[in-house]
Amino acid sequence: MKVLSKEKDMDCLISVIVPVYKVEKYIHRCVDSVLNQTFTDFELILVDDGSPDNCGAICDEYALKDNRIHVIHKENGGLSDARNAGIDWSFENSNSEWLTFIDSDDWVHPRYLSFLYQAVCDFDVNISVCAFVKCQEIVDYIDETRNIELTTPQILLEQNRENATVAWGKLYKKQIFQELRYPVGKLHEDEYTTYKALFSYRSIAYLDNPLYFYYINPGSIMHSNWDIRRLDVFNAFRMQMQFFKKNGYKRAYDNTARVLYLGYAAAVHMLREHYESALLLRLKYLTLYYFCKLRYFDRFLTVNDRIIVKKEIHPAFFKVKKWIRKKKSNFLEIVKGR
Repeated sequence: MKVLSKEKDMDCLISVIVPVYKVEKYIHRCVDSVLNQTFTDFELILVDDGSPDNCGAICDEYALKDNRIHVIHKENGGLSDARNAGIDWSFENSNSEWLTFIDSDDWVHPRYLSFLYQAVCDFDVNISVCAFVKCQEIVDYIDETRNIELTTPQILLEQNRENATVAWGKLYKKQIFQELRYPVGKLHEDEYTTYKALFSYRSIAYLDNPLYFYYINPGSIMHSNWDIRRLDVFNAFRMQMQFFKKNGYKRAYDNTARVLYLGYAAAVHMLREHYESALLLRLKYLTLYYFCKLRYFDRFLTVNDRIIVKKEIHPAFFKVKKWIRKKKSNFLEIVKGR
């Protein structure tokens, strides 16, 4: 791993960590939005995750122009590995007190750092969260009014699960990541990690201001062709449920059980579209496995959930039911990958 940074005082308040991979078209927009912050007491850690395009060189050019920027060049290890590299560098080389993550194809409002930092100060908490907007182009957002409230991780999970899951759009006390890291090699890495940070505390600050702009990138992992690794999220949900049950967060447990049910249901619908792939046999058995799992989680569904499942999921399952019945003697062996 190679690090490019100029000799400088490593004292700053916030470490901004940006993993970079194959975003040559978008990296300027992201970095410029950070450098244009009204809050200036930060360092920007750009982690070039072995990007095959010109991203590494672009990052180096920025570092030569602004002494707040540090560039880490490393072999490709994925998003989790890149975030972890940025976290490790910050602990080893910086006296910063706070961390925030920004994905390299996204961008942030000029007051992103200012509002998030003011929020943790106003309520004396260790995490602040802002609203975000999904978009495909630059959005004009000029409202400078701070809409802030004190809330709990459970309430945020119930009211806006997506916002409670993603790593970005948050300011964390750096000490939270003393031991916490992202799981390398997993998709849906945020589902494995963010809840552990949020539920470390009873209260968090929430800003109902869209300060983070999530770019709907058709070339990103989550918007590209389906990959069986997306099923990693089910294991993450089960880990969350174990954590919530152990620590007495019943509402969070119920919420996650409902999401897991809908995830299984979506898998039934999605997997049938890939039956002609090389994974033909196992995917059909996974369809049965997930459908069987639905029975347990049925009690967590809302009325609207039931309508969706009845209309979209059940027909998808019954289209392959006859085939599955013929093969079910080997069901468990196939599901386990034997």
